Amino acid sequence: MQAIVLGSAAGGGVPQWNCRCPICRLAWAGDPRVRTRTQSSLAVSPDGDRWLVVNASPDIRHQIGATTALHPRTGLRHSPLESVLLTNGDVDHVAGLLTLRESQPFRLYGTSEILAALAGNPVFDVMAPRFVTRSEVRLEQAFEPLKGLTVTLFPVPGKVPLWLEDGKDPVIGEATETTVGALIESDGRRMAYVPGCAAVTSDLRARVEGVETLLFDGTVLYDDDLIRAGVGEKTGWRMGHVPMQGSNGSINALADLSIGQRIFVHINNTNPVLIEDSAERRSVEQAGWIVAHDGMVINL
Repeated sequence: MQAIVLGSAAGGGVPQWNCRCPICRLAWAGDPRVRTRTQSSLAVSPDGDRWLVVNASPDIRHQIGATTALHPRTGLRHSPLESVLLTNGDVDHVAGLLTLRESQPFRLYGTSEILAALAGNPVFDVMAPRFVTRSEVRLEQAFEPLKGLTVTLFPVPGKVPLWLEDGKDPVIGEATETTVGALIESDGRRMAYVPGCAAVTSDLRARVEGVETLLFDGTVLYDDDLIRAGVGEKTGWRMGHVPMQGSNGSINALADLSIGQRIFVHINNTNPVLIEDSAERRSVEQAGWIVAHDGMVINL
């Protein structure tokens, strides 16, 4: 099994198009310590030929262009991308579906709540049913989006997508079909992909125990990253993301588990770990974590 991190950033990418936070300023200036990053997405294949894309980033056209394995190969129209799986309905995970509308057959997988959100917005009808089959997936029920690749979805603490909030304070931290993690298996090797998570619970710990690779929500280093950067008032918790650091942070909460590679993905542009050789990056790496970058290849 092979995985390619197509996009390693949270919503907006790095640098964000309108942002001059300390990290984005470095990226705009071309500082080599801050790599540019596109929005969160992952490609997985059991054989290097057929591919599942997990979350359709708004940047997916660029990501496909930058990833040779996803280029068309035969005939007038072709794509190695055979399936798409959504782990939530966030804009940075579903907007790329509008790009994948060019009369190309593929199967779209998601929970009933995630697919219902798409069905409720007619703009997604540009994915013609005769080309794109929408398949509802039940939690805890293994399925094969590609032959030789098995996926099991499990609930993780999260919240409804921002574009579906109704103006009231959203419920945060419930583990429902709105936000899920994916356990991906092939030839006895297991990888867990959890790009959005509001808290590390005992159930989540049990889910990821023993996996060869964990790709986990790295949106914020501390709960108040945006406030510290001076660009927002929301905390990580309000956005539905657990911080890396702190007593309840993911690094501490997962430290005692038997996990192979630990990789942070979905990293916000305000997160100081994006600066290579910074004290914040070193602290994360010393704890045994890798900060993902676009194009990162994982072989299992």
